[in-house]
Amino acid sequence: MKFFRLMVVGLILSLGLVGCATTETPIEEVKLEGTISIDGSSTVFPISELVAEEFNLVNPDVRLTVGFSGTGGGFTKFAANEIEISGASRPIKSAEADAAKAAGIDFVELMVAYDGLSVVVSKENTWVDYLTMDELKMIWGAEATATKWSDIRAGFPDTEIKLYSPGHDSGTFDYFTEAVNGKSGVIRQDSETVKIFFSEDDNALVTGVSGDAGGIGYFGFAYFEENADKLKVVPVQKDAAAVTPSFDTIMDSSYPLSRPLFIYVNKAELEREEVLAFVTFYLENAGELASEVGYVSLPEEMYTEALAKLQ
Repeated sequence: MKFFRLMVVGLILSLGLVGCATTETPIEEVKLEGTISIDGSSTVFPISELVAEEFNLVNPDVRLTVGFSGTGGGFTKFAANEIEISGASRPIKSAEADAAKAAGIDFVELMVAYDGLSVVVSKENTWVDYLTMDELKMIWGAEATATKWSDIRAGFPDTEIKLYSPGHDSGTFDYFTEAVNGKSGVIRQDSETVKIFFSEDDNALVTGVSGDAGGIGYFGFAYFEENADKLKVVPVQKDAAAVTPSFDTIMDSSYPLSRPLFIYVNKAELEREEVLAFVTFYLENAGELASEVGYVSLPEEMYTEALAKLQ
């Protein structure tokens, strides 16, 4: 990993300094300490959590807390100056940006990885081999009336459809509803005829879908990868061919539900050494660490451009 290489280089340099520091006073190493709070997207959470763990290996006196209240929940805390960094699985909305600026918070937007929002069903579901964007709208759209899988396509069984969705504060919910229904936040409202289970916890969605033959849900690619033994991913057809989410199809955007992931940082907080060091570490290692938790890294030049924003 990059930070291990940096540690080795730092050790070599420090040994070199010891060998030649006969006439000069050695420069003392700066010891970082303080508290940094991160919240927001449950999709970005695994990346931020791993980055925090690795950063603490070399900076154990910096206390890092990483939570996930959803993209919208994170931006609410960000505007209330409760956190320094907010993870987001969609770009910040104008109203959220205005709220932050009204509170005197200037921020920098940093893209950290790509994700492919994955549509999943139970392994007991033997009939779905792919779904079109129009069929997804038949299931999730505001005007949707389908209550059984047989309502979606001829040949599907009369099994009752049950929906599992991230909560309304989730950027995943915002992105999916906009991509499928054409407007963010729009979803079917007939909960009396079709059961919809909402949760900000993607693990709860995994449990729900995996144990429900008629269930269908969606969340970030990493959560499917982590639970591929329990779930069946559904290829999505937008134009001619149905495409399965993978590192390659997410990177080249051929998968219809590909999206970028972000962190938003309070610019004033970057004046604190520990915050600047952490965000720099995040960007220098995000590519490798994002891949470890199932996401797709950005091209190296994009991380270089993001680092330049910290200057």
